[in-house]
Amino acid sequence: MVVCGDDGLAHRLAAELRGVHGEQVTLVVPPNERTARPPVVGRARAASAALLDRVVNAAVGLGGGNGGNGTAAHGGTGGTAHRPDGERVLEAADLTEAVLAEAGVERAAALALVHDDDETNIRAALTARRLNPRLRLVLRLYNRRLGQHIEELLDQTAALASGERADGGPEASTTVLSDADTAAPALAASAVAGTTKVVQTDSLLLRAVERVPSGDGRVAGPGLCTLALLSATGPDPSGADGPEGSGEQGPRLLPDDEEVRQAAGRAAVVLEQVSSSGGPASAAAGRGVGVVPPLTSLFSRRLRWSLAGIVGCVVALAVALWVVTGIHPLGAFYLTLLDLFAIDDPALGAPLGRQILQLLSGLVGLLLLPVLLAAVLEALGTFRSASALRKPPRGLGGHVVLLGLGKIGTRVLTRLRELHIPVVCVESDPEARGLATARRLRVPVVLGDVTQEGVLEAAKIHRAHALLAVTSADTTNLEAVLYARSVRPDLRVVLRLYDDDFATAVYRTLRAAHPQASTRSRSVSHLAAPAFAGAMLGRQVLGAIPVERRVLLFAAVEVAGHPELEGRSVGEAFRAGAWRVLAVEGRAEVPGDYVLRKGDRVVVAATRRGLAELG
Repeated sequence: MVVCGDDGLAHRLAAELRGVHGEQVTLVVPPNERTARPPVVGRARAASAALLDRVVNAAVGLGGGNGGNGTAAHGGTGGTAHRPDGERVLEAADLTEAVLAEAGVERAAALALVHDDDETNIRAALTARRLNPRLRLVLRLYNRRLGQHIEELLDQTAALASGERADGGPEASTTVLSDADTAAPALAASAVAGTTKVVQTDSLLLRAVERVPSGDGRVAGPGLCTLALLSATGPDPSGADGPEGSGEQGPRLLPDDEEVRQAAGRAAVVLEQVSSSGGPASAAAGRGVGVVPPLTSLFSRRLRWSLAGIVGCVVALAVALWVVTGIHPLGAFYLTLLDLFAIDDPALGAPLGRQILQLLSGLVGLLLLPVLLAAVLEALGTFRSASALRKPPRGLGGHVVLLGLGKIGTRVLTRLRELHIPVVCVESDPEARGLATARRLRVPVVLGDVTQEGVLEAAKIHRAHALLAVTSADTTNLEAVLYARSVRPDLRVVLRLYDDDFATAVYRTLRAAHPQASTRSRSVSHLAAPAFAGAMLGRQVLGAIPVERRVLLFAAVEVAGHPELEGRSVGEAFRAGAWRVLAVEGRAEVPGDYVLRKGDRVVVAATRRGLAELG
């Protein structure tokens, strides 16, 4: 496996392939990389390897050479190093044909191009496809429409180049993924109560919530299954430690019924719903929310009450005229309108009551003129500002405050609006890419630096339901969350943090400081890496549900060729702590005694290692 990237996703993906799936990995990174560090799972090994190299070099008298890191200059590359864990690291400024050839693309089974620049990934993909037509390509692209065309182009090129070959090698394929699209559902769902964990496929909506099972190990509701048991102070049935070897007892993923019964009263993540989703039509409807302003947004609340008051006065005057004169009610209402608009003749010689009512109708008519003028001006102003950014309305509450409208924030905003969640955005850059989306969805936006006083107050943070900080700066996200917690100690907060071990440390600290409040820290690379790794191995990872600091994967798997699935019932195919069959494509309900056949395609929930063992 070859992984090329310039940020934390490349290191996380390489660690995922090497540590979980046991693959040989060549990692190609820019030279003298300062913006990204290896993830915590590999950093301790790298430090130990560097120390070992220094000791060996000193022993053989090479300590004054190149630093003892085993790196040598190599043509167009910055150097090559081999780590003790089997990973080969190649430094290169550009992904040229020579660099890809040196990385072993011609012999590789899969290549992941996860640079943050779409053009760099596309250019390298075209070169790699020419070097190895049978190569499985995984590209990280933000532009989804362009990604579809590139995927079709590269697959067609591979089919033409290797159509006559029948060497039994791996079938060429191209998969275009976006870390923003992969992580956005988890980030958005973490900020919403009751839908903290959501995975959406083409025909299924899987929603998981935290509940406490009853004493017999069952949860309320038909067709539900327990996906995970959350951390407890007592021993974990799996014997697994907490996140990243912290020594804390971690969650138990995919427990069996006996483990759930023994953990009575322990919080669990259960599958709440497996039902048909709205599909593309509902998604399109969600994207079009707010394109046409609703009638209530044309007029202010004060103006609507003024109009209602005048209508009430007109009705009261018509009823009074009917009582005083005894004419037909419709005739009384008609005469009242004539008096209101000063069209009727003066009531000379009429009874005193009729004259008084005519004067009152004329007075109401005078009051109606400024109200109608205000209504016209407000309507024109609303249509004129329909393309402008909205401000948070007065009295807004129960909303989600979203910090940052970059590529991650834009995807999260779209996801929240598809779930019909009220959102207020905060963005410091007036040219941010997500402002057009916010304008189209008519989402209120506060332009300003979240670290400045008064910006979060303008976003109504004191009445918000949750704060979702997804800017590109970890310190900005952390500062905003700490300030918001000083205003609302019980506020639900979700942080997007770049470094995974930093996210772990922040999560533990905030959880200890505010035990009664909900805190979530999320690393985008941590959430996206399983999907990229699955695509490199030829698997379709539909989504990932974070369970504390671990991840539960949802994947579509062909039953054919899997002895753990084919010929077994759904109940027999379940392996505790590894995988569970949730649904069979084309079937609304799947009983536990249903036997999986060769042509079936199933949706499974699996741990990282379980998905690797499933093959």
